[in-house]
Amino acid sequence: MADTKREIERKYEATDATRLPDLSRVAGVGQVVERGVTELDAVYYDTADLRLASHSLTLRRRTGGADEGWHLKFPVATGIRDELHEPLADTLPPSFAALLRSRLRHTEPVPVVRLLSSRDVQHLNDPDGTLLAEVSVDTVLAERLAGEGTGTTATWTEIEVELADDGDPAFLDAVEKRLRKAGVRPSDSPSKLARALAETAPVRKEKKPKADDPQTAGDHVLTYVRQQIRTIVDLDPAVRRDLPDSVHKMRVATRRLRSAFKTYRRILDRETTDPVGAELKWLAGELGVDRDQEVLDERLTTRVDALPTTLALGPVGSRLTVWSAARRTGSRRRITDVLDGKRYLALLDTLDALAADPPLRPAASRAPGKELPRAVLKDYKKLARRMDHALEHPPGPERDAAMHEARKAAKRARYAGDAARPALGKPAKRFAKRVKAVQTVLGDHQDSVVARDALRTLAVEAHAAGETTFTWGLLYGHEEAVADARERELPEVWARASDPVLRADLKH
Repeated sequence: MADTKREIERKYEATDATRLPDLSRVAGVGQVVERGVTELDAVYYDTADLRLASHSLTLRRRTGGADEGWHLKFPVATGIRDELHEPLADTLPPSFAALLRSRLRHTEPVPVVRLLSSRDVQHLNDPDGTLLAEVSVDTVLAERLAGEGTGTTATWTEIEVELADDGDPAFLDAVEKRLRKAGVRPSDSPSKLARALAETAPVRKEKKPKADDPQTAGDHVLTYVRQQIRTIVDLDPAVRRDLPDSVHKMRVATRRLRSAFKTYRRILDRETTDPVGAELKWLAGELGVDRDQEVLDERLTTRVDALPTTLALGPVGSRLTVWSAARRTGSRRRITDVLDGKRYLALLDTLDALAADPPLRPAASRAPGKELPRAVLKDYKKLARRMDHALEHPPGPERDAAMHEARKAAKRARYAGDAARPALGKPAKRFAKRVKAVQTVLGDHQDSVVARDALRTLAVEAHAAGETTFTWGLLYGHEEAVADARERELPEVWARASDPVLRADLKH
């Protein structure tokens, strides 16, 4: 696995004549240590159409400096990136190729820019000698290596201030204040690569006019669909890196996309979207192999940890751990195999093709204020039928099953409202918010149903092993109380979501 660090830095404009101010006067700095000049030679790789750069990704092979080798950077927020490092090699490291697969697909990255940098470095240390930040003045020569403008060069000087590992970002504010007083201003370019690509472009292109705002119902639905496709692609590397909640977020994006295909079937032709939806369902299933077990484990562990020690009788914690481990399938490796498989890559290609050439139906050209409310309210009516069915049953297994079906309908209605929000504004926002509240109540109820089933199994296993089942029964009773509370809460939450005024507002 590649080494990873969180890079937090700021860039500033400079010239050959720019001189750094005395940074020892920055609050917290005890000493400024000159580290000398380092010569860096970096070749940046991308596809011919600069696919990585369009996603603000950076892939380079650099020689010189303490961290020479291959570097791959993923944006986190403005001025913050995750930087992955692999040792120097002649070819792209397999780990990087995997992380870029959702973007590269069937293409190989090629050299697009070479940067030669002369880096003059200072370390800002606290009074104890601990590094606070590294300040460098970089004199850069950039050369375009591929495409139009090949051979074009550009030069500039810039200042970088990079926070030390585990440093306080507020320290960068103090350094910037000092630099601004000296007349140094922040750079307009987010990265050296972005600047190199801009300054070696063959022609200074005029800024493209902003795309027109969505006008038709089809415009709005396609915007939402493309957002979900982009989310799936963007989350692929995060899933491979096992970042927190990444699998869940990617799974949600597949569900939102499938839901949009179903809700807006008057806008997007089902003959095209139904097969794609089936593949998205497959992907969501693969992503969810262990997800439900993880949610259940977290719920049960939280319950056990909250118990007073006097009520946790027997080897409760160890039994829960063993029981959970036995039900895991080793999905991390399985998910990686899925993301490396032909079926998944074919799905990504299909999604790209659908976004580029959408199967629009006649209703797509209609006004969003008429077509979108119709689709949202159709999903609402389905939810209302399922809610009536659930509420007419007395407490018990039949109501549990009916509430679970209502939960699925609530999720789809909520997604429909979310998709329509840019076109319908506050009415759609209020609708989605209230339906989400219904979904939350139903979801917690369903989680309690699943938890009770698991607790009964744990109690049976504990009994068979000669252990006391007191604690498992206690937790089972707690989950029964949770389910009862959600059932009593549901009518009021549903009444707010089914307010006729809420639906009427969607039509205006």
